[in-house]
Amino acid sequence: MEQKGELISYRPDIKVVDCTIRDGGLVNNFYFEDQFVKNLYTANVAAGVDYMEFGYKASKEIFDVKEFGKWKFCDEADIREIVGDNNTELKIAVMADVGRTDYKKDIIPKSESVIDIIRIATYINTIPAAVEMINYCHDLGYETSINIMAVSTANENELDIALDILGQSQADVIYLVDSYGSLYPEQIRRMADKYLAVAEKYGKKVGIHAHNNQQLAFANTVEACTFGVSFLDATMSGMGRGAGNCYMELLMGFLRNPKYNINPVLKFIQNQILPLKKAGVVWGCDVQYMLTGQQNQHPRSAIAFTADEREDYSNFYQTLLDRE
Repeated sequence: MEQKGELISYRPDIKVVDCTIRDGGLVNNFYFEDQFVKNLYTANVAAGVDYMEFGYKASKEIFDVKEFGKWKFCDEADIREIVGDNNTELKIAVMADVGRTDYKKDIIPKSESVIDIIRIATYINTIPAAVEMINYCHDLGYETSINIMAVSTANENELDIALDILGQSQADVIYLVDSYGSLYPEQIRRMADKYLAVAEKYGKKVGIHAHNNQQLAFANTVEACTFGVSFLDATMSGMGRGAGNCYMELLMGFLRNPKYNINPVLKFIQNQILPLKKAGVVWGCDVQYMLTGQQNQHPRSAIAFTADEREDYSNFYQTLLDRE
């Protein structure tokens, strides 16, 4: 694997994807005020961010609309209230989970939508259904990407087969996702090599979506980027499920492309993220998330630990060991 570019240069193929509303929505059940979302959209445009993910296209038959904010469902009218016709260079993204989206009902043709890209999320065991969704959305005119979740727990042979199947699909981007924040840069490098080999064979791009359980989300994103991964996910101040994600401000400070501007990001953090934290919205790396990351386990138990305001880290650690 060869390094792509130099630290003081920039690669024009890199795309920055803001996931603050979608991954951050997992922290507050997607209850963002419209002005918050509008300010984020404006900040992303000014910062030169390439894509902004607004949330999920979740099924209203599966999820109760009374229990979630509007960005769990991303109705076309709600997005247009924020962006109008989006006469900017920023592209609009939404995520659709396999098995949790009525995609044939809720995803309309691209010609009628302000959305540009559908990001499909799947596990290894639902790859065939994911391919059907990918190809359906592609035929509607959308860009498409696929996030294979929890790859740190996947059988390597099954992952190889899954990647080859996805390579033959209509997906434009295949994402390396560290769902549990358990991977280290050396592992990211090896996995990126695997993904990039498939991408080169089939003419795809590769992205990375990192979680920060071990405070490695930024390091892992840089590592993947260094060797050719080009779609880079980040959130404002790392806002996201549990330990959160790669910090947008760190990524903006690292990238050398003059199109990117960190100042609108800093202003958004100052004016929007800090008040959110002061209001009691909690995310970010802590001991409990570190432990689930180290044990390569889903952070749901650490999220419950946090919600219960527990501090018995040693007892929590023993419960994690008992699950192995």
